[in-house]
Amino acid sequence: MDFYREHLLSIITYTPLAGAVVLLLIPTFKRNDEAVRWFANAVGILGFLVSLPLWFWFDRSHPQPFQFEERFDWIASIGVQYYFGVDGVSVLLILLTTLLGAIAILSSWTAITTRVRQYYVFLLLLQSGMLGVFCALDMFLFYVFWEVMLVPMYFLIGIWGSARRLYAAIKFFLYTLVGSVVMLLGILALYFHSRKIPGFETTGTFDVTRWYGMGIPAELQFWVFLAFALGFAIKVPMFPFHTWLPDAHVEAPTAGSVILAGVLLKMGTYGFIRFSLPLLPDALRQTMDLFVVQPTVLQFMVALSIISIVYAALVTLVQKDMKKLIAYSSVSHLGFCMLGMFALNPLGLEGSVLQMVNHGLSTGGLFLIVGLIYERRHTKAIAEFGGLAHVVPVYATFTLLIFLASMGLPTLNGFIGEFMILQGAYSANRVWAYWAVSGVVLGAAYLLWLYQRVFWGQVTKKENEHLADLNARELATLVPLVALCFWIGLYPKPFLEFLHAPMAAIARTVQPEAVARAAAPAAAPETPVAPAH
Repeated sequence: MDFYREHLLSIITYTPLAGAVVLLLIPTFKRNDEAVRWFANAVGILGFLVSLPLWFWFDRSHPQPFQFEERFDWIASIGVQYYFGVDGVSVLLILLTTLLGAIAILSSWTAITTRVRQYYVFLLLLQSGMLGVFCALDMFLFYVFWEVMLVPMYFLIGIWGSARRLYAAIKFFLYTLVGSVVMLLGILALYFHSRKIPGFETTGTFDVTRWYGMGIPAELQFWVFLAFALGFAIKVPMFPFHTWLPDAHVEAPTAGSVILAGVLLKMGTYGFIRFSLPLLPDALRQTMDLFVVQPTVLQFMVALSIISIVYAALVTLVQKDMKKLIAYSSVSHLGFCMLGMFALNPLGLEGSVLQMVNHGLSTGGLFLIVGLIYERRHTKAIAEFGGLAHVVPVYATFTLLIFLASMGLPTLNGFIGEFMILQGAYSANRVWAYWAVSGVVLGAAYLLWLYQRVFWGQVTKKENEHLADLNARELATLVPLVALCFWIGLYPKPFLEFLHAPMAAIARTVQPEAVARAAAPAAAPETPVAPAH
């Protein structure tokens, strides 16, 4: 048990990798697709089970920012370490990753019929890459995992995607690679600056926890922030770097879309919270010369977040393909996460991270919903459906619940996250909140309109008259997501307890004066003096 606890993060990260290696090496799996499916699902479930102790063992009141640390020298000559550790943000995202990974593997049972073994190998490799990103506290190690995960997603889209899969896969890879290369320049700039830390003059260090306190000059912070922002903004994706996402989602297989929306996009928002804000707080106050205006970096990032919310919601309204509609809705919803983050107060930051989890659950569920109907009808066109509530009532019920969660109905998860973000944004600047509210209204509009066209009215196509309703395996992919949507919506406290300490620490770093004022006790009112007689 001690060994398990001391190496918990490595066990979580490499369990999927071990499963992929077994699939590659054992000859039986080359000839028996059914055995491959059973084994891959067993690995997916095992990966979720080995991560569950994080929920119970993580100490929410622990004074140290990171727990379950694993550290040893890797490339000592240049200061690279194998350094894993997690805080509350990482724990929630790791648990989301292992849950959605198991669900994505299960959802592929009948959807994938060619090159089955290779498909599950890439899916498991992708899982390990994503988990490594959330565990790594050495920036070199983080970058390795960040780049490694691109390869399996590229192949998942390029081999098992739809008609334009190669175009979508190459576009996804090139966009992300450009952002990654620029981010690498920022990492190297901080690495060379780390040689000024006493004891690291010769080798430097990639240890992020040491970078937090090494005193980065304001000008260097500005340029590194821009380098990091490009890499992370493409991954989110924020306007105007979002154009790769609809193509990738539309062409990817269902499991690829679930993982892409549920986990991969969170790596961009996670990067801002883990690195950009705590490492480079002074950059937010510097101005940018944009021809006729000179906004601060903070104002520029907030503007992009609001444009993402409103513009993507408007584009979503006119989509004719269900997958593309949900893809654009992701851009809008993640704009909320970015807005809450750049409100720079504890409430907005906590709402941002909680909404990352909420988006993974609800939008992962939306892509599962589309994948289920695509398996039956082999089309994603909205015009091909109508009246499905009469034919597949269980499917219609689960779809409605996930739609309501995504649009932020009270008692479901989306409401809690959006409410916290709007409250945090209003505290920072009420105009930001006014703009963001329009995204909530538009979100309800496009989701309810989609539901009306697909499920209400009479059955309009003969092909839809005898569709099969959900079977037990399909229910097993949706029930956990709906249950968690209700849990967070009704009782979010256990999830928010993971976030209080790390988000308060970031708020103190980026806005020390504002946090000090908020924490100061109110001045006692003066006691009125009775008039003299």
